[in-house]
Amino acid sequence: MPAAPNVDASKIQFASNGYVYMAPAVGATLPVAVGDGKTAPAGYKSLGYVSDAGVTITPTINTDPVNVWQSAVPVLFNVTSAMFAIQVTFTETNISTTELFYGAQWVEVENAGQPSGTFRLDLSSTPDLQEISLVVDWGQGDNQSRVVIPRAMIAERGAITLHRTSNQEYQLTIDALDSNGSLGYVLTNQDMSAS
Repeated sequence: MPAAPNVDASKIQFASNGYVYMAPAVGATLPVAVGDGKTAPAGYKSLGYVSDAGVTITPTINTDPVNVWQSAVPVLFNVTSAMFAIQVTFTETNISTTELFYGAQWVEVENAGQPSGTFRLDLSSTPDLQEISLVVDWGQGDNQSRVVIPRAMIAERGAITLHRTSNQEYQLTIDALDSNGSLGYVLTNQDMSAS
């Protein structure tokens, strides 16, 4: 009888909790440790609550086949593009999530040179795209994981629905940018050594 394959149910993981953090890309000190799952990396700030759909992490590699006369199938594939995207819906209306979503900064309106308590966010017809560094933490029990993206920009924004019985949500797709040949990296304290 053939031997049973090497399986281990303890290696099935869930993301029962997690956080998303951001910092300006320029000058960010990238974390090199997985963290404790509760504390923001130095220089990063939390973006608050995320919808119960969680965070979607999508690495993409697009290729073109190289066909030759001597074969009916490709002999290799050539990489044409690569992407690393984070999709997340934030449920907190705070300064960080709204500035990311609208692509502009809040400024307090002054009245006769005095703060008025009213804040204004101007939407430009030619907006400047903000470059950020992003960290996503998640874990289950003692197992913690972290994705670090050194440089990223908002690629897509969803619509805000204003409804009597539903909270406002800020749906964003954040794409990694090249950072000296890297899109980012993943850290974990789960044992990934060969078994």
